[in-house]
Amino acid sequence: MKVKRILIAVGVGCLSALGSSAALTADDYCSPSVTTPAGVKEMRPLNDGMSFAALSDDGRSIEVYSYKTGEKISTLFSIDGVKGDVRIDSFDGYELSANEKKILIWTATHKIYRYSFTAEYYVYDILRSTLSKVSDGGAQRGATISHDGRMVAYQRDNNIFISNIDYKSDKAITSDGKINEIIYGTPDWAYEEEFGVINTIRWSADDSTLAFVRFDESRVPVYSFDEYRSYCDSDPLGDMYPDSYSYKYPLAGYPNSVVEVLAYNVDNRTTKKMDIPVSESDYVPSMEFDGKGENLMVMVLDRGQNNLRLFKVNPGSTVAREVLTEKSEVWLSPSAYQMVRYYDDTFVIGSERSGYRHIYEYDYNGNQKRQITSGNWNVTAYYGKDPRKGVHYVQTTQNGAINRNVASVDAKGSVIMLNGVEGTESASFSKNYSYYLRKYSSAVVPPQYTICDSRGKTVKTLEMNDEYAARYASAPRMEFLKVRNSAGEEMDAFMIKPDGFDPSRKYPLMMYQYNGPDSQLVLNSWKMDGIFYIASQGYIVAAVDGRGSGNRSREWATSVYRRLGDLETKDQLAGAAYFLSLPYVDAGRTACFGWSYGGYMTLMELSSPECRFNCGIAMAPVTDWRFYDSIYTERYMRTPQENEAGYNSSSALERTGDVKARLLIMSGTSDDNVHFYNTLKYASKMNYEGQIFDMMALAGFEHSLRMGNARTQLYRKIVDFLDSRLK
Repeated sequence: MKVKRILIAVGVGCLSALGSSAALTADDYCSPSVTTPAGVKEMRPLNDGMSFAALSDDGRSIEVYSYKTGEKISTLFSIDGVKGDVRIDSFDGYELSANEKKILIWTATHKIYRYSFTAEYYVYDILRSTLSKVSDGGAQRGATISHDGRMVAYQRDNNIFISNIDYKSDKAITSDGKINEIIYGTPDWAYEEEFGVINTIRWSADDSTLAFVRFDESRVPVYSFDEYRSYCDSDPLGDMYPDSYSYKYPLAGYPNSVVEVLAYNVDNRTTKKMDIPVSESDYVPSMEFDGKGENLMVMVLDRGQNNLRLFKVNPGSTVAREVLTEKSEVWLSPSAYQMVRYYDDTFVIGSERSGYRHIYEYDYNGNQKRQITSGNWNVTAYYGKDPRKGVHYVQTTQNGAINRNVASVDAKGSVIMLNGVEGTESASFSKNYSYYLRKYSSAVVPPQYTICDSRGKTVKTLEMNDEYAARYASAPRMEFLKVRNSAGEEMDAFMIKPDGFDPSRKYPLMMYQYNGPDSQLVLNSWKMDGIFYIASQGYIVAAVDGRGSGNRSREWATSVYRRLGDLETKDQLAGAAYFLSLPYVDAGRTACFGWSYGGYMTLMELSSPECRFNCGIAMAPVTDWRFYDSIYTERYMRTPQENEAGYNSSSALERTGDVKARLLIMSGTSDDNVHFYNTLKYASKMNYEGQIFDMMALAGFEHSLRMGNARTQLYRKIVDFLDSRLK
């Protein structure tokens, strides 16, 4: 099951280095280590519903606090208080067993992909104050502690092991796991990146059964690239020859992992395959035990991702019963069906069948009990149900697509926003739903953290980021507005005006975009990053969320189905035309910029006959959807074999000859998501056609450029390029 976590205040970043009167630098806008506001530490709700666990300020202990007073009650774990021979110097994370008698602790973490990692795991006995190492056989991945805290299941070398802490045994329960062929328990790259699946190892409530997914990726092609080391590495010149990095990455139309659901009986040490109708092309995007922890609830999604089936499976008999089916002519959004919660007698799941994302309640026979929410707005998060009151808690777009509000839904379906203010708020509730941590921000208010009661009343203020707000008091701000596209439909938009804005002057314009399917860029929440730096350098920065973007109607999002880049390009250019009509925008000095899908949009816009940009910047762009992963691409495009015309018309690589504006294209050479190959192919074709353009490769960097000073340098390069073309 997913670990439920909330947060408690702790300062992050170098907030006191500059006063509010100091001039802001490129680092102040672009460096994550500087721009990150004061945050909060993780808070783990405890079973009593009235307290939570959180790390101490020095990170050496886990302490218990009261929701009501915010005061410390006791200490669960302290490095300095450990008894016995097994000790650690530090730790990176922890998980409490369900009975709250043991703590799974890990240290020496090593990143694998975006979310996954290996680590050394330990179990701490709260009563005895002793530590036990889970395994001496090497680093583990995906470790999961049993409900009683006596066992830990984990994966190593693609096989699953169970470590019995009481008997000090550590035994493999699978044997044919093999790198780049068979994976047990933890997912392949594509499942982690596109479904957000990190671990499929699940204990039944009585700890007698361990369920997991087997991934056979033997037919998935290997993707390899040279791994260059950047100067952000501790020893960038340590290797005279670059490493080669290889992993399984299914491109659109190529084989995916073949999956099976298995259950291991701890008592008789037998493993059974669940009798679920999963074809070789199907996905299993979710697998959990039901609310009582007895039966498995397994989602099966077809490769086209428009037919979802939910099965209730008896892990002993292996018999599966289909309890829910949902089909669509277009894709089914993970943001809907992954919004699921299993209770003792019913389960709640999200669906967009009404044209908006809402939540529905079913019994385990598949009978719909009720539609919990309804209306021309979306549920964007489901927080769960207070069983005492029968009240559900959600996050909604009732205040408009650019806002988020936490709301309660009573047994009669009445929806009440706990705080109706415009902006973005989220919640993490205590176990009994008496309290929640509220995080709130807006375009003009940095993140604020408070503890509230179930009616939304503030009980304790944790962090208001006053110092941080003062620091950025002079920074440019987002202004929200509505802009119409060529079909006359309203699009959400924002504009950031430069420092010292004078409406009598003419300013160059830079359109910033993403506009991927079901995404959202125009959001009333705090943001301080490189686009604000660009605005501070004398540019008007603007953005629109065109057709295909998320959290409006289902029809709006799915209008781009099977033809990515078409309507989005038209809407982005319509947005640009509006901003170019403003009296303080210089229509002769215009640019566009985007990252990832936004980089793809830059390439599509620059090659459009309606393009009015002088130049554009594409960072880490997809240049042809045949070069991107199967799960994401086929969700919106189907396979290249099914939709050849759509892939051809959506290819930026096929339009290089139409680019008339000056292009700067950039990418990290170690990007395991949107491969550097996309940029190299595009650049090669531009060269072949005799086009002049600019290119920048960031050696050793991945997709998000989180290492070293890469983000600051990226935006300094963008401003330098814009200045050279537009000023």
